Amino acid sequence: MPSSQVLEAVAVTAELCGRTFSPAAASMFVADLAGFSDGAVLKALSRCRREVRGVLTVSDVVSRIDDGRPGPEEAWAMLPRDEDTTVVWTDEMRAAWAIARPMLEADEDIPARMAFKEAYVKAVSEARENRTAVQWQVSLGHDRDGREQALKRAVELGRLSSDQARKLIPVKSSETSIGHFLITGDAKPLLEATSPEQRGNVEAHLNKLKEIVGGRLSK
Repeated sequence: MPSSQVLEAVAVTAELCGRTFSPAAASMFVADLAGFSDGAVLKALSRCRREVRGVLTVSDVVSRIDDGRPGPEEAWAMLPRDEDTTVVWTDEMRAAWAIARPMLEADEDIPARMAFKEAYVKAVSEARENRTAVQWQVSLGHDRDGREQALKRAVELGRLSSDQARKLIPVKSSETSIGHFLITGDAKPLLEATSPEQRGNVEAHLNKLKEIVGGRLSK
């Protein structure tokens, strides 16, 4: 059941936009917003009261729901401009980027931006209509230092978990040295930097090396 606060906010917003809802119509309108939290709907309705000119529709509200997806301008600014750049983006951003990328490569920046925004807004609208939760994906660039910064930023924004980022941050070369292993006893960086086919042999050799200096390796 929709909360009385949401029902009242829908009725008031509709009236301010030039349309009066009956209680039954307001209930039906709110039912079409099922799947979104009351807080998200109330914030979207607040934006509608400032931005909508004309009859209030469910699409007006859904398009203003904050579900963690960036707005079109923010999404455009986040896109990678070369293969060195690591980007953490949504499924909708990646799909719209595929449409705009050929234009960017042809130095047609303005058409590319317009095409991206149109495709992105449509994809986001469809995802919200289908109540599809935002999914963040990582596209790794060649710049190792930039990769680490991008992943850390994504963790700060809650777009990736610490564990997800840790698996993708490149291991520093000093951590994959025999010296580091002998000092710390930590074999994990060395093993992770080894191909799966060779990992067993490397682990056996490291254990022998560790026995020479005392103790067993930690993993």
